[in-house]
Amino acid sequence: MRLDLHTIIADPGRVDFDCDIVFEGTAVPSVVAFPAPARAEGSVINSAGVLTMAGTLSVKPVLTCDRCGREFERELVFPLDAVLAAELQDVENPDIFLLDGDCVDLDEIAADAFVLGMESKILCSEDCKGLCPRCGRSLNDGPCGCGAEPDSRLAVLGQLLSD
Repeated sequence: MRLDLHTIIADPGRVDFDCDIVFEGTAVPSVVAFPAPARAEGSVINSAGVLTMAGTLSVKPVLTCDRCGREFERELVFPLDAVLAAELQDVENPDIFLLDGDCVDLDEIAADAFVLGMESKILCSEDCKGLCPRCGRSLNDGPCGCGAEPDSRLAVLGQLLSD
């Protein structure tokens, strides 16, 4: 979505936004799908000639647990904080987004906030037990029945006990 900022480019002011964002082509590991559009809300303020965006991005994607492989939905909220500029003078600053005329691409800012804000390890719950390394059953559903594999370094002690 293109956000028109022509009313505040030259004069101090504020433009509020509250819109849906559709993530197309945003590839993030562990994200299976986006069943509903994300919601972006906030404002862009021109203060002393500097355009700053402040807001939030709310999205509820279908994720895959990195530990057990189960799919689940979780509401995620990310900050939408950016500085907007007509031209880049600080190429190294990733928080500066370029204006396209008098508009800014809100989809690009939201996609960057989503990708950069995602956790590196996605878990369905903090106490997720993962999968059994022998049979592959989810240990969240209960014990698998495989039993503990004996440590081969202690096999000699086991022979002593059986004698």
